[in-house]
Parts: sequence; C-alpha cells; structure tokens
Amino acid sequence: MKLATIHTADGTQAARLEGDEFVALPAPDVRALLAHPDMAAIAAVDGPRIAVAEANFAPVVVNPQRIVCVGLNYANHIKEMGRDLPEYPTIFSKYPDALTGAFDDIPLPPETEAFDWEVELAVIVGASGRRLTGADAEAAIAGFATLNDVTVRDWQYRTKEWTQGKAWEKQTPLGPYLVTPDEVGGTRPALRVTTRVDGEIMQDNNTAELVFDPVRLVEYISTFTRLQPGDVIATGTPGGVGHARKPPVYLHPGSVLETEVEGVGAQRNRIVEEQL
Repeated sequence: MKLATIHTADGTQAARLEGDEFVALPAPDVRALLAHPDMAAIAAVDGPRIAVAEANFAPVVVNPQRIVCVGLNYANHIKEMGRDLPEYPTIFSKYPDALTGAFDDIPLPPETEAFDWEVELAVIVGASGRRLTGADAEAAIAGFATLNDVTVRDWQYRTKEWTQGKAWEKQTPLGPYLVTPDEVGGTRPALRVTTRVDGEIMQDNNTAELVFDPVRLVEYISTFTRLQPGDVIATGTPGGVGHARKPPVYLHPGSVLETEVEGVGAQRNRIVEEQL
C-alpha cells in the first residue's frame, strides 16, 4: 500500500494510491490515519478520487511528534567524513516545521554558503512502544518514505552538536509516499538510494549497506523514548555529499535536487532564495 498526505481547499487529507489516482480517506493526514484504532479498515475504504497528476503533496507526515535522525550510518559516508565506524548510532533531532513536500521549493537561507544534500530512507512508525525488540520492533514499522536531510554545513560544524545545521524551516522534503514494508521486501529492505543535482548523479548506494538497519534503529531509539504513530526515523545518508567533495560542491538558487529511494518514491525540489 502507498499512502500520502495531500493539500486540499480545507487543509490536508490522507489518501491511498490506486494506479494514477488517489482515494481520499477519512483522516486529515497519514499520522492521524496511523493512530486510528481501526487503521487497516479506514485505509481500505472507498472515497472521492483525485488524479495523482493534480495532487499537491504535503509532507507524508505533517506534524510528527518526533523526527529522530541518524548520522554516519553508511560505511562509505563515514569514511568520506574521516570518521571510524560507530559502536552506537549517532542521534540528532529535527522539528516538525523543518519538513516540506516532496515537490516544494526549498529556501536557501542567506546565512549559509554551504547548503548540502543527503538522500535518506525514512522509517515511519505505526505503533506506540517502548523498549521494542525483535518482532515487536518490526511490527512497529508502518512503512518507509524518501527523505532529504538538506543541511546547512557551516552551521552544522559550528559545534560538536549538529541540530543547528539540520533543523532549518522547510529544508527537509518527506514523501511523497509512505510505502508499506510488504511492497519493498520487508522491514530490512535493500533499496537503491540516489541523488541528482542538475541531472548529475551525486549519491548512489543501497540501504543494504546501512550499519544500523531500520529494525535495529527502532530497537535502539525506543529504548530511551516511547515511539508514537507517525514518528519519523531518518536512517542516514550514503557517501557522495557535496561537503566531502574536493573541492566541495554546494547547492545554490536554481539548483534542481532529485532524490529517490527505489520502490518508495522520488522527489524533485528546486532551490530558491529565501524570501525574508
């Protein structure tokens, strides 16, 4: 199943993809749908139809309670950043207003000269739980989405803590879809992840190379916080980021950023000057 949150004249609405149409569901967004006690039944109902070509995508989860991000989770990215393989996941957070739609413009802040890309597989949590392990951790994964952790590098590295480079408004496209695990080979999928900037491939790897896979991340993160339906876990980016290139390559107004996770969804975002 593929689910989306789309903008309507009255706000946002959850929708199920069927061919080239969306079926509108009786929930204001995917987070509300996941939290519904009869989620499976609600997700299967029939309703008004909307052509995908006419849809205006919101972030697939509009207002998650948590956005937990993982850094340094592909071996080649760890090496290109000059670090050792980690014993534990590197964790940081974003705020809900950092999210934007899969096809929205991304504002480039005037405070940076180092605006970078990071394609990621995002885990969307579907059940509340603490200290989840094994089958319970797998069952808590509602599905996956494409995420781009667009980063303000010069702010990220001002200190050892990364949040100030990662949580800028409207810089993180999420979606267009939540795709259930059965469509992508389960809760530990092996999926190609790519980034193109102005048509040139910059990142090309596979989620099979994750140091900590989605189930392990759910286990680890749920140890210290109770995960809730709609929470987002960004699993990290592979090698090929602009900051690690020699010389570095960064995004600028007019850049076209295309990110894709195989079988999950593709994004296309144009970089624009932020309107102050």
